[in-house]
Amino acid sequence: MTASISLRHTPFHSESTAADVLAGVDLTSRRAIVTGAASGIGLETARALAAAGAEVTLAVRDPDTGEAARAGIVESTGNDRVLVGEVDLADPVSIARFVRLWDGPLHMLVNNAGVMAGTAQPELRTRMGWELQFATNHLGHFALTTGLHWALTAVDGARVVSVSSDAHRRAPVDFDDIHFERREYEPWAAYGQSKTANVLFAVDGSRRWADGGITVNALHPGGIQTNLQRHVSEDDMERARRAAGTKANWRTPEQGAATSVLLAASPLVDGVAGRYFEDCAEAAPNVPGTRTGVAAYALDPEAAARLWEVSVTTLR
Repeated sequence: MTASISLRHTPFHSESTAADVLAGVDLTSRRAIVTGAASGIGLETARALAAAGAEVTLAVRDPDTGEAARAGIVESTGNDRVLVGEVDLADPVSIARFVRLWDGPLHMLVNNAGVMAGTAQPELRTRMGWELQFATNHLGHFALTTGLHWALTAVDGARVVSVSSDAHRRAPVDFDDIHFERREYEPWAAYGQSKTANVLFAVDGSRRWADGGITVNALHPGGIQTNLQRHVSEDDMERARRAAGTKANWRTPEQGAATSVLLAASPLVDGVAGRYFEDCAEAAPNVPGTRTGVAAYALDPEAAARLWEVSVTTLR
């Protein structure tokens, strides 16, 4: 994942939808899990995978909203192979239960769920004392993915998709104080480092699991107004966009899900691993002062390896 590697491009772009990307793709023999699939881009990711024939498990915190989402997907796609699984990504016990109940192989894992805290909220922590955004956005998905590693290795060419954000350009992972135990809490720095962690996970996950044929990639879905921003004011969003060097350019959830399903299921990216995509194409390195691309610190293999070890130790 360096500048010397040629960037992967596809015929799709920022206005493409998930349905566009998977047109003609047959997933009838594949199984997928999508976290945070009750609404927003997670819902549309799950819908597109189901429309292509996959068995899709909606991994959600609230089973009732999951069942409502399931019914809508079945109705719109005609695919009744849509399931609901309960998981709270901020709770290791809940994640362990989900993993224990999973049976059989897994072809696609889309780590889509996330939380975003606004400045109007107090600092939020899990019952273990971990900063909530890092705990949910990274540690929860790390525990889920590593817990399901056996299911991913049971198939040839399994794919893991890590939904990051251009907000990763807001902050690297502060290994000296990840959980804001000594420094002043700043919610956007916390969110930014959690999204950087999503990219670093793709870098080291692909390295560690290459022999098993598992690919791990990260992506920025674009700006989509979803439940993710339910605690965030428009003023907060504008300040965060300025800090990350990002402009407001809202997309539909169907467009936001396009890059997720590209990395999860499109033959156009077979074998691609450890990379960061935006607008259905691999992102170039960010140039300071510009509004696109991936930060160098998010691709750093040493930081990626360090984060993996820190994550293992934290969850032990």
